[in-house]
Amino acid sequence: MSENTPTAPTQYLSFFLAGEEYALGILQAREIIEYDTVTRIPGVPAWVCGVCNLRGSVVPVIDLSVRLGMPPATLSRWSCIVVVEVTLGGERVVLGLLVDSIGQVIELAAGEVAPPPGFGTPVKVNYLLGMVRSDAGRKFVLLLDLDKVLGSEEVLSAAALLPPAESSVQPPASPPLEEGPRDSSDALRPQADAAAARE
Repeated sequence: MSENTPTAPTQYLSFFLAGEEYALGILQAREIIEYDTVTRIPGVPAWVCGVCNLRGSVVPVIDLSVRLGMPPATLSRWSCIVVVEVTLGGERVVLGLLVDSIGQVIELAAGEVAPPPGFGTPVKVNYLLGMVRSDAGRKFVLLLDLDKVLGSEEVLSAAALLPPAESSVQPPASPPLEEGPRDSSDALRPQADAAAARE
């Protein structure tokens, strides 16, 4: 078993990217917001969507699909931004992660997390804490190690190109979504309804 595999009951927030279900530690997730206006910034890597205005604070938004080596996310009414807190350069930094949709809150007991395989996963193995069977039982939910996904020098360099976090943004309008805005959520909560609606 991986040395990073949790040994105590832990909650994870799951979400979908390109049809696969991933999850992150719920303590890293601060809130979920609907995808609205994101202001693009020149000179940043392709996986940086830009910045959004979160109650007067500038929050960099990362297309997690592109960061993990997949095609860019396709915006829809289910697209949302998971606001997380990670360590960059020894400091805690708030970032937004663009995901296709929210899944559910998963509670895992000790021993339920399996180590990731050495090959065959859609993302780098060192980005994973492990994996766990989904409710359907036929597929796995991949548990991301966000500090490794976002904690590289590459991400730190990109963050330095963005406006300071304490400034505010007056963003222009973004291109319209495929179907229209999704109801926003100002607090984390299980969203099994979203998963059922996709089916």
